[in-house]
Amino acid sequence: MLTYVLDASLQQPLYEQLSEAVKSDILAGHLKSGDKLPSKISLADHLGVSKITVENAYAQLLAEGYIYSRERSGYYVEDIQVAGFSASLDANPAFSGASAGVFIPEIPSEASEENRSASSAAAELFPFSVWSRLMRGVILDSGPDILAPGPGQGLRQLREAIAKDLFKRRGMSVDPGQIFIGAGSEYFYNMLVQFFGRTRKYALENPGHRKIGFVYEANDAEIVPLKLDQGGVIPGELEKSGAEIAHITPFNHFPTGAVMPIGRRQQIMSWLVAGENRYIIEDDYDSEFRFSGRPIPSMQSMDTSGRIIYINTFSRTIAPAIRISYMILPAGLVEPWRTKMGFYNCTVPSFEQLTLTKFIEGGYFERHINRLKKHYSGLLESLKSVVLRPEFAEYCKIINAGSGLNFILEFKDIPADSNLRSLLNLYLPQASLIEDYCIAPDARYDNCAVVDYTGLSPEKFGEGLALLVTTIYAK
Repeated sequence: MLTYVLDASLQQPLYEQLSEAVKSDILAGHLKSGDKLPSKISLADHLGVSKITVENAYAQLLAEGYIYSRERSGYYVEDIQVAGFSASLDANPAFSGASAGVFIPEIPSEASEENRSASSAAAELFPFSVWSRLMRGVILDSGPDILAPGPGQGLRQLREAIAKDLFKRRGMSVDPGQIFIGAGSEYFYNMLVQFFGRTRKYALENPGHRKIGFVYEANDAEIVPLKLDQGGVIPGELEKSGAEIAHITPFNHFPTGAVMPIGRRQQIMSWLVAGENRYIIEDDYDSEFRFSGRPIPSMQSMDTSGRIIYINTFSRTIAPAIRISYMILPAGLVEPWRTKMGFYNCTVPSFEQLTLTKFIEGGYFERHINRLKKHYSGLLESLKSVVLRPEFAEYCKIINAGSGLNFILEFKDIPADSNLRSLLNLYLPQASLIEDYCIAPDARYDNCAVVDYTGLSPEKFGEGLALLVTTIYAK
């Protein structure tokens, strides 16, 4: 029986302590691939904790891919191999303004000067009064200085705030000197093609955000589609693609909702280090919207090869109009980037950067995310309940709806003469066919639609779904 000492006096919840303890035993080889874990009831009794504590711990390990379940059998250890990278949030060093012992020097402002569709956060949840107060404070505190040109990399204050926030919420230890600020993720997609070159082959997930493909194509870069399964990108497909750079979304892939388990991430990392000029662009655009358990570690936080570029945006968590995104470069790419791309000015005004800095530092950003998660988690459960009604459950089901602001609606045995696209446009305009996000056709998604549920009420969803189902399956 697994025996661990769990301390209720610590700030870390008991389920997190237990999941980390089991994870450590897996990584150390004390628990081997295929080993069966104790039942939730027996382990709870043995450790003197509640069953819900064990349930939550197992759910976290399941979400990260350290264990798998068999129906009516229990939980078993996945095939995990650790080589060359960290696999735990707790393996990251404490934030100290440095990453992996590398100090990234600042470049003075003068030197810098020389050189998807996101769903809207609920407007009623946005703290307008706080945001406007912070804007006034920036004007009063900064005065004419906010009109002066800032560093091309982005203001140091914002980059420090982002670094501290990432460590607090995601366990990522990043030097602010590795962070670059830009107006939207597409800005960085363009920049990366220019940096790496148009002669490289770029692998993109299929299906995936089409805008990513459009940006690469507009830059005359060669792109190749990567087939996915329930664990995301298939490593063998990536190897066969001949690509040097892979643009992937390991957490909550859009539109399938796949979360890449730890074993699959290890395989992708093995592909990464097997080639001299290979890089991964990790697009983590809505990792904040995980509704249960602790955050799943980013691939960037596991990387020891120095070849993973991390991109995230505030457009998803605050509002699409807040066109502020950020990129984290590996320490070894910072100076080459500055040499080749340093002539670009930062595309985000200093006024907006300083306002966002105060929003993060004042704790408003974290509280805003928590409000959004509570709102969207409740909304998602209500929408799931609609689909479980007898009149709908026979014809469709929701899949992969544990995180993010979209879910897949899969229809069963659609008649061949149905025009699902036009019917969705007519009765459920918040949904679109997954095939619309495919670079190359994939018949597995013919009967699947992706639903953006952020502005969808259960009543409206039920009415639209009733009309849709009645029309499709009318005898």
